[in-house]
Amino acid sequence: MAITLVSFFIMLIVLVLVHELGHFITAKAFKVRVEEFGLFFPPRIWGIKRGETTYSINALPIGGFVKLAGEEDPKVPGSLSAKSKGVRILVLASGAIMNLILPVILLSIAFMVPHTEVSAPSIIKEVSPNSPAYYAGVESGDTIIEINGKTITSPNDVSRMVQLYLGTPIELTVQHVDGSIEDVALTPRWSPPAGEGAMGIEWDVDTIVAQQVVTKNSYPFWEAIPMGFQDSLDTFVLFKNGIISMIIGAEPVQFMGPVGIAQMTGEIARAGISPLLEFAAAFSINLGILNLFPLPALDGGRIVFVILEWLRRGKRISVKTESLVHAIGFLLLIAVILVISYQDIVRIITGTSLY
Repeated sequence: MAITLVSFFIMLIVLVLVHELGHFITAKAFKVRVEEFGLFFPPRIWGIKRGETTYSINALPIGGFVKLAGEEDPKVPGSLSAKSKGVRILVLASGAIMNLILPVILLSIAFMVPHTEVSAPSIIKEVSPNSPAYYAGVESGDTIIEINGKTITSPNDVSRMVQLYLGTPIELTVQHVDGSIEDVALTPRWSPPAGEGAMGIEWDVDTIVAQQVVTKNSYPFWEAIPMGFQDSLDTFVLFKNGIISMIIGAEPVQFMGPVGIAQMTGEIARAGISPLLEFAAAFSINLGILNLFPLPALDGGRIVFVILEWLRRGKRISVKTESLVHAIGFLLLIAVILVISYQDIVRIITGTSLY
């Protein structure tokens, strides 16, 4: 329990502070008055005022906020609304941008610190009839050694690459049982039949486990940083593909609140610092993208009002209307979080799987 709480709060505080610092720094750069910089949501536990800004720690650990002067009212001195549309969009989007940059740093560190890597041959046991692998000529006993020219070190590499290229043709380099090597092309499916997977293959688990090798590795920073950057791009694509899979019904729609995220964070933290950094990076990307969704109370929702003003040739939505929309959106957001958290608690009590 202690590991779960400590790891979760450290991760949450880092992600929230990075997000809010994005808003804070850009607001200060463009002379927008920052009234409060808050960690977590009110009610306030502690606060101190420095200059024009109150720095606070609050009770509800589900986010943070930077309260800017006149977010909806341009008449307020030093207001955000009085700035140009480009500046307003930049200030509003800067938190999400920071969340999308942070994973490069986190993943680079994850590659630099000593971590466990598992290698094993990607040996195929069975190929499903009428599947992409079947039509490509992949056979039982084949070993996948490359995908799109990238060396495969384990079946996990194959699964990740396949998820990155769903619906897109890929080239597999396979080694047949007789030792011959062949390049074949196939397109992983978005919605495969139950139990078949995107390519339609089943792994030879017993042989793979018997031949797997576990090593401790770390990489110098000049290698780790490009790897971290590429991994960040891949994680973004995986998130995008996951959303599409849920929309088209290929994957079940799943949501996780603070309770579920805390539980998962604790489980991953027990595996080591590197897996925890990888999880934090993925969570940061999710947080950054979700904040740009055009929903009231989120940064994306506020950006929508700036765009509407531009489309209306400078005619603003009334301050009262915009404030009301964001207030209702915030209440709905809290309600959704509470419902999901309740479901997480029920799942934990009943022992239902997290995955």
